[in-house]
Amino acid sequence: MLRMKSRQPRASGSKSYGVGASGSAREGTTPPANVDEYLAATPEPARAMLIKMRAAIRSALPSEAIEVISYRMPAFKLQKVLVWFAAFRDHCSFFPTAAVVEQFSAELAQYKTSKGTVQFPLDKPLPMALVKRLGKARLELAGYRKPPKSKSAELANRPAKR
Repeated sequence: MLRMKSRQPRASGSKSYGVGASGSAREGTTPPANVDEYLAATPEPARAMLIKMRAAIRSALPSEAIEVISYRMPAFKLQKVLVWFAAFRDHCSFFPTAAVVEQFSAELAQYKTSKGTVQFPLDKPLPMALVKRLGKARLELAGYRKPPKSKSAELANRPAKR
């Protein structure tokens, strides 16, 4: 018979905001319920970079994309998760998938990358335009198509006849 290790429940509301052994700026904390909670618990200067990254991603994706927490990280979802982003000790990571990182390998040469991940150092400005392009590329790769306009929307946008 297998015995499972029992874990002691954490005291209600207890959070440790230090950097964990893996470098995660949030390791060892209670899982965030939403992106705002994740950001609130992230120390500066990573928080400021994540806020900018969030805005860049949001501007690249359609308004129907929603923010979720997936794998304990903020993410944007449109039918399925498109991209993730997260804070670490000395960088913020953006996870647009391996295909997108490979597609932009020349533009990403100055950044540390691994399969599906781009690391932006905290001591350098975030390349907002690049993050937007990566987000748009991921959206395209996911096969997103703009929903067709309804007839009433088309009629409303048509110039009036004289």
